[in-house]
Amino acid sequence: MTDTPIPFDRRMLEALVCPLTHAVLSYDAERQELISKPAKLAFPIRGGIPIMLVDEARELD
Repeated sequence: MTDTPIPFDRRMLEALVCPLTHAVLSYDAERQELISKPAKLAFPIRGGIPIMLVDEARELD
């Protein structure tokens, strides 16, 4: 098994919004996260699948 991340389909970003604020998300390719600036949360992307659960999100400073 390799540590190479599975590519995230950027077209999916157009359909996804923050589950808390319904704001548009930005994609951080380096960290493999979707960022909600209004909610100050970063949602992980694992295996090419965005995990849009608030409990799984990382809080941003």
